[in-house]
Amino acid sequence: MKSDTVFKRAFNDALDLLAEIEDGDPLPSETVLSAQLGVSRTTVRKVLSTLAGQGTVAGAGRRRFVRSDGGAMQRFPAAETIPMAEQIEKRFMEWMLRGDARAGTAINELDLARQFGVATTGIREFLNRFQRFGLIEKRPNAGWVFQGFTPSFALDLFEIREMFELRSAMTFAALPQSSPHWRKIDALREEHVALLQEIELRYHDFSDLDSRFHRLVNTATPNRFIDGFYDIITLIFHYHYQWNKHDERQRNEVAIREHLAYIEALFSRDTSRIELACRAHLASAKETLIRSTAG
Repeated sequence: MKSDTVFKRAFNDALDLLAEIEDGDPLPSETVLSAQLGVSRTTVRKVLSTLAGQGTVAGAGRRRFVRSDGGAMQRFPAAETIPMAEQIEKRFMEWMLRGDARAGTAINELDLARQFGVATTGIREFLNRFQRFGLIEKRPNAGWVFQGFTPSFALDLFEIREMFELRSAMTFAALPQSSPHWRKIDALREEHVALLQEIELRYHDFSDLDSRFHRLVNTATPNRFIDGFYDIITLIFHYHYQWNKHDERQRNEVAIREHLAYIEALFSRDTSRIELACRAHLASAKETLIRSTAG
């Protein structure tokens, strides 16, 4: 499932790249495409083979070129480009928020699997990833229980997040203009603007947008340890906005404006401006987090 979603996402991104290349012009090398699409060369070859089979790409090896007469290529639906683990995570966060979960909240694997429409093994794998951090506990014959977390725990985690994100933000700014990341963050900018215009009615939608924005920034620096650690960062930092209901709308509006300033800084590629915007937003998030964990 994982490799399939990776391929489908890379295929969609490749179509966007091809749209910017003139008919008959050569394609970038597999190595360059691997960097631009953020996938392995094996996945790149699979994408190129599919494109060639449908007549959009011709040639072989370093002499591949674009064929505009190959016909319109159909993209994979967005839902099919999202790994199942990520889908479960998103649904779990939404479940936590709707239920206004607090320490002591019971978590039943079978009930969640039914609600999410997935296998219980997927739910169990997801919960096991968090168990080692002490946020949830498996109790014999009693299922899982959400333990909550302390301000000191959150502050320790914040230090790690700051190091990760500053590094990723600088890497993001150095990406070539042809990288799909720029198109994606531009689309996120439009979503931020739209949400800001409807903030009175849609402020609850911010947590999901916040998660997608920071995930995109951090994918600029692929790292297996960061990827694994990011699940716990998402749980705490991108969903705490709604745990404390006081001034929720106002806090989300402030965060949206900070994101927009952060995005503009990334587009400027000015490292000083990026660091300033990144640190300002993280400091604000830290303050909100501490208030949330303190109850």
